[in-house]
Amino acid sequence: MKEYVILTDATCDLSPELLDEMGIGVIPMEFEMGGEIFTHYPDARQMGLHEFYDRIRQGQMPKTTQINRSVYEKYFGEILSTGRDILYVCFSSGLSGTYQASRLVAEEMEKNYPGSRIVIVDSRAASVGEGMLALAAVQEKEKGLSIDEVASRLESLRDHVCHWFMVDDLNHLHRGGRVSAMTAFAGSALGIKPILRVDEKGELPLVHKVRGRKKGMEKLLEIMENTITDPENQTVYIVHADCPEDAKELRRLVKSKVHAKEYQTVCLGPIIGTHTGPGLLALIYFGTEK
Repeated sequence: MKEYVILTDATCDLSPELLDEMGIGVIPMEFEMGGEIFTHYPDARQMGLHEFYDRIRQGQMPKTTQINRSVYEKYFGEILSTGRDILYVCFSSGLSGTYQASRLVAEEMEKNYPGSRIVIVDSRAASVGEGMLALAAVQEKEKGLSIDEVASRLESLRDHVCHWFMVDDLNHLHRGGRVSAMTAFAGSALGIKPILRVDEKGELPLVHKVRGRKKGMEKLLEIMENTITDPENQTVYIVHADCPEDAKELRRLVKSKVHAKEYQTVCLGPIIGTHTGPGLLALIYFGTEK
């Protein structure tokens, strides 16, 4: 069986240490802020996450861009030139054009490297939801599965990656075209905290509205309790957008009710954080269905 590499992109929000340990390659992604272009890597070397969210609080509105063709060519080419194939777990097609753009480049590069393959899996996930699928790809590969067998496994598994999250302000998601004006308006009443999920298409429907962050945390926990599967054998991710104290409290609540194998707290990176703004809280885990 031909050797292949697991590749993902910077929206995965996994730590550089874990990515190195698992041998997962990461394609960086760009965002613009204050008239400057920054490249986001897993170690946030060009702009720290706290600074990023502070700038938003001060009124600077970031923008994201798709991965440039030349970046794909560089990262794909470096691997293909060594004679290895690529399994690329990419950002949700429901939230970005990343999947379609990468497919176009992959088709051309396979012609330039005859006999080589680039298999692309649309994660239909975001943040560590995408990261969880990349980690699962490594685990399946270590069992001896072929690149096509792993891709098939991920396409089944992605419908069980649950992302439930609460944002402070839906206008960030509306500004980026991720939710409608009507949805943003409905979630902007005083004290109302919208609860959203990433659905089967990788999109962001508004599911619940609660009053206040405390009620929001309780709702997230209630949903998790009703949908999580086999918690003793999985890692639960508590994700926040620069609100570590709230994340600490949410983690405490989760641990009191859900007995998982492990709990990890992660700060949301700038690529997705551009569209949520500061204050997001999320629970991401494997469950019965999205």
